Amino acid sequence: MASKIDRIIARLQKRIAEGQPEEQYEAQQETRLVAARYTKASNWPAAIDILSSVSQALLKAGQGGSGGDLAILLVDVYKQSSQKPDATSKGRLLTCLRLFDSEEPTRKKFIKEMMDWSRKFGDYPAGDPELHHVVGSLYAEEHAAEEAERHLILGTKDSAEVLTRMEYEWYKQDEPHKAPIYAARAILPYLLVANVRAANVSYRTFISTLSEENKSLGVQDVSTQSSDVRIFPSLPLLNFLGLLLLAVQKGSPDLFRQLRTKYASNIVELGGAWDQALEMVAEMYFGIQRPRQSNPLFDMMGSLFGGGGAPGGAGSRPAGRRVEAAPTAEGLD
Repeated sequence: MASKIDRIIARLQKRIAEGQPEEQYEAQQETRLVAARYTKASNWPAAIDILSSVSQALLKAGQGGSGGDLAILLVDVYKQSSQKPDATSKGRLLTCLRLFDSEEPTRKKFIKEMMDWSRKFGDYPAGDPELHHVVGSLYAEEHAAEEAERHLILGTKDSAEVLTRMEYEWYKQDEPHKAPIYAARAILPYLLVANVRAANVSYRTFISTLSEENKSLGVQDVSTQSSDVRIFPSLPLLNFLGLLLLAVQKGSPDLFRQLRTKYASNIVELGGAWDQALEMVAEMYFGIQRPRQSNPLFDMMGSLFGGGGAPGGAGSRPAGRRVEAAPTAEGLD
């Protein structure tokens, strides 16, 4: 059986390599028919091998529509066969993903189907972190900032630095005093998905790059027995974010309230962009109940994703449950 499948794949790949659009289209159609036959017989390995190999061949040949169609069908076979995300199954999809042209319309649907599959059959309700990391990194390379944020927030331990460097490059196109807004686009969402480690990595990466590239920027190092803090006199909200992370680690409601009071006028200048996120941080880490709202939590989190000047975010947590800062959320690190 294996040799028969190999022969079918080799024949289809040869037709695609010949470079005639008609031959490539016919190869795609034949692949669909052959895969359907094996799928009906529940011969999942055969269907998967054929769809994976031919979709990649078409994508390499620049036939994004046909290759994307088969890649989406490959994910559908994964679902039908209850295939779990593992190194091999994810590897096939990620190989396809990297072969898509960034402007190919079917890529967006492929990504959606891939993430839906990993949510349903994997161990992570928000989707597989490795898939999120690769998708987010591709979007970051393409300067699709908001799409990158959606995925990198839910990625691996390597995602925080990728996300923060993207935010910093985005910030450099804006006014210098807006640095805290771009830093917060990574820091606050990481806190909202209970990934305190990533929030701290984002903060350190951002302020280190900012200091290195702006030697004239006044910076004061303040050391205590338990921590070192960098203070930027000209960027009060960046100081707020750093002190907020310290407060989260200490879990002190009083310290959080003092910070909100001290920086209230600066936060007000943002026009409410951080208000909902900070209310959730207050509830998650300090046990401070936020005002009840008519919109469900998921709707609120969706609005955080929306962009504008507001930080993006993802995930959810039942109201009233306090999060300890030390552990990192499983699957997010």
